[in-house]
Amino acid sequence: MSQGTLYAGDFGRSVLPRALIKHFNLDIAIEGTDSEAYKTNFPLKKVPCFIGPKGYKLTEVLAISVYFINLGDSSSKLLGKNAQEYAQVLKWFSLTNSEYASNLTVVFKTITGALPYNKRAIDDAAKGVNQVADIFNLRLLDYTFLVGERLTVADLFAASLFVGAFNFYGKEFRTAHPYLTRWFKTLIAHPILAAIVGEYKFVDAPVEIAPPKKEKKAAPKKEAAPKAAEEAEPAPAPKPKHPLEALGKPKQALDEWKRVYSNEETRETAIPWFWKNMYDPSEWSLWKVDYKYNDELTMTFMSNNLVGGFFNRLSASVKYMFGCMVVFGENNNNGITGFFLVRGQEHEPAFDVAPDWESYSFKKLDDTPETREFVDNMLAWDKPVVYNGENREIADGKVLK
Repeated sequence: MSQGTLYAGDFGRSVLPRALIKHFNLDIAIEGTDSEAYKTNFPLKKVPCFIGPKGYKLTEVLAISVYFINLGDSSSKLLGKNAQEYAQVLKWFSLTNSEYASNLTVVFKTITGALPYNKRAIDDAAKGVNQVADIFNLRLLDYTFLVGERLTVADLFAASLFVGAFNFYGKEFRTAHPYLTRWFKTLIAHPILAAIVGEYKFVDAPVEIAPPKKEKKAAPKKEAAPKAAEEAEPAPAPKPKHPLEALGKPKQALDEWKRVYSNEETRETAIPWFWKNMYDPSEWSLWKVDYKYNDELTMTFMSNNLVGGFFNRLSASVKYMFGCMVVFGENNNNGITGFFLVRGQEHEPAFDVAPDWESYSFKKLDDTPETREFVDNMLAWDKPVVYNGENREIADGKVLK
């Protein structure tokens, strides 16, 4: 009887589940993401994921890996030999999956073009990768494997993902992390991983991550002048570069407010200036903006990176809006909220330049004491956010200006 179907990619988090299927000779089919069953049963559209007998479903690589190991050999030492070791296995597995993999994904997606080039995001991601690598290197100074002297699933998973770091950062990365490199060489040659990864060859030169070069447009060909007998048709009026450009210039320049906010004390000077000089409800509107999927957020720094990506994609509208968004709460229990000042009375012309704008909800705010209190806090970040009736501390945030 079939033991189920794994939906997986060819690399990243999908490598370990595929390797465990092969190692334990499990009767589990492997399919890609074009399957209707995948699209119907896994709305987050993330791999790996699994459907077993009687519709039993699993997501998350840790849960799937533990399940496959127990299917193959319930007494396997890959999960540790006692409760303490099992906890250590989960610790190293989770550290790799959260702190390391999320940062490496930013690098990978930038290299492949799935994310637009952003130097700060790349630098922050590289810093995160190296921080985790440093932790691993120190641990492996005294231990052969992560949980002692015996191979566990934590080693297999971490090594399958560290392929990316060794590929992207080259010889310099190996030199800075000699004990991690020794461990990686051992793991990548182990039959469980070698059967999926194949023969691995180290690279010396790091991958160059640079902004895309701007293409030079060829000069348009000059058309022949019209004959004197023919009347030239009037040239069409130029289209506005942005829908909000048609509203004209406001009485108060937005750049002046951005200068005040950047250079003056927030509560003492900037906020009173905003309400006295900047906000004119006949020219501007205020909007409360909330991320729709707070229950899917994990680490606060990842949530903040999500906001940063959203702001990057709003760059075409930055002349017509100003906003502050914050991440409130803590790791694995946080949310995103904020406010925007938008030219005109509708939000859609300003926000639909970002492909992911529909992941956020928008509520127009009237000029009330409650609105002013909320906007002031989004500008100052010095008081908790009230969410579902609870006070939640602000962990981080971004400003679009």
